[in-house]
Amino acid sequence: MEIEGRDAPVTACTEPVRDGMVIHLNTPKVKRLRNTAFELLLSHHHLDCANCAKNRNCELQNTASRLGLKLKSKRLKHIPRNLPIDSSHTLFTYDPNKCVLCGKCVWVCHQQGSGILDFAFRGIDTVASTFSGMPLAEAGCTSCLACVAVCPVGSLVAKPGVGPIFLPRAGI
Repeated sequence: MEIEGRDAPVTACTEPVRDGMVIHLNTPKVKRLRNTAFELLLSHHHLDCANCAKNRNCELQNTASRLGLKLKSKRLKHIPRNLPIDSSHTLFTYDPNKCVLCGKCVWVCHQQGSGILDFAFRGIDTVASTFSGMPLAEAGCTSCLACVAVCPVGSLVAKPGVGPIFLPRAGI
């Protein structure tokens, strides 16, 4: 966002609100930065919407539609991650190649579950993971499925036959 009186845009999630602050969310500069951030996010995302469990219920698809962007960027080179898929858990699968690193699963696992999920590595290699990359089935997961419920993309999905998933507490 841009704040009147400031020379450069700032991130809305880190800027404290102050009395009298005048902000602008849709200036050409902000739109360009937002679109570029989205394209960077897509450059690492395994884009296979037709075969994804979250197809038509995916935040990436919703965001692209809302911003008027295509899901396949012609401007940036795609950098595939090719990380192993963890299907060790009996109730859900984790595909880190589809993860957008939003942190919702990490947060809700610490709030509702066993706290086994966290971020590992830095920069381009960052992933949501268990301690030492241990398979989910061996990491002490409590099977609350809260991580699956909050995942905005097809990274954490219930296996076939698992019924609807709801968070145990409202407001999350």
